[in-house]
Order: sequence, then structure tokens, then C-alpha cells
Amino acid sequence: MIRLLFALLTRKISTTVTDEEAVGQYILTQNQKYFDILYSRYSSKIFGKCLSILKDEEKAEDATQEIFVKILLNLAKFSGKSKFSTWIYSITYNYCIDSIRKRKKDKSILVEDLANEHDTAEDGIEDRFLLEMHVKRLKVILEKIPVTDKAILLMKYQDEMSIKEISEILDKSESAIKMKIKRAKQKFKKIHKENYTEI
Repeated sequence: MIRLLFALLTRKISTTVTDEEAVGQYILTQNQKYFDILYSRYSSKIFGKCLSILKDEEKAEDATQEIFVKILLNLAKFSGKSKFSTWIYSITYNYCIDSIRKRKKDKSILVEDLANEHDTAEDGIEDRFLLEMHVKRLKVILEKIPVTDKAILLMKYQDEMSIKEISEILDKSESAIKMKIKRAKQKFKKIHKENYTEI
């Protein structure tokens, strides 16, 4: 009975405490229950993101643990300027990209986009083209495009992040993010055309 009451109380705390409050209380009290709240909210999401980028379950599990160590060690640096979920995604994204970079030594990941940073609302490539594509075909094409393009498309279309949120994660201007999304979609469509003739 006591165990049940404790479980119910803990569940109640975890649903009423915001991410920012949990961070603040953990920093203030060092009480593990506040970090556990964050872990329970985000561990499966972080694992899913790691898996979608690293494409290996064991590596994704290891990455998730490493990322939570980074989060724990850097909680005091969370300023609250962006959402906690955005801050966590930034750590996750950077960890996964660094991991792939070390593994593959993919120079294309290191190259900065030198294109002019201008706003382009109309890029001629309908979002519907990506959103209505068959899942199996979508997965095949995502595996063929560079990891940075894949990640930015997943942020926008799978995680439904705003341009502002993506710009905070990648530490680039919103116009640069729009250009990166446009180019990623162009690459996606090109690979689709090369692999599937009916468009």
C-alpha cells in the first residue's frame, strides 16, 4: 500500500513539474528524483532520434546513455532561452553527428554551407511530395542522402520543429536553415527520381 502511494505521488510530481522546474530543483537540491523525471520524459525520444540517425540499435542505446551523462553534467548551463526539449535535441544531434564523423571521417559533414543566406519561401518543391510518400520508399531515400540533410528533414517533418527551433539547434540563422531545408529537399527529390522513374 505504501509503495503504491509512493508510486502515485511520484507520478503526480512528474506530471505537474515542468522541465524547467525539474532542472531548477535538481540544480538546487541535487535530488535524483528531479533528474529521473527528465529521464523518464525524454529517454525514449532521445533513443528514437539516435536510432534514426545512427541506424544501429546498440549504438543508439550507448549514445542515449552518453547523451544523458552530457545532459547531467551540463544542466547548470541550461539557460532557459530555448525550450528544454530543443536544448536536449541539440545535444543529441551534435553527439550523433560527431559519432558519425569520427566513424566515417565524412568530410562533407565538416564543410559549411557557403551559399547566400537569403529567405526563399517558394522553393518549387512541395512539402506534400515528402509527406505523402510511401514509408518504405521514404526510408530507402533517407538512407542515400547525406546525414546532415537527413537530420534536418527529420527535424522539420518528423519532429515538426519550427525554423526557429532548428536554427537554435544548429546555431545558424533562420534564412540559412530555410536554404538548407530547400537543398536537402532538392537532393531528396533528385535521388527519388534516380531510383523511382514514376514521379
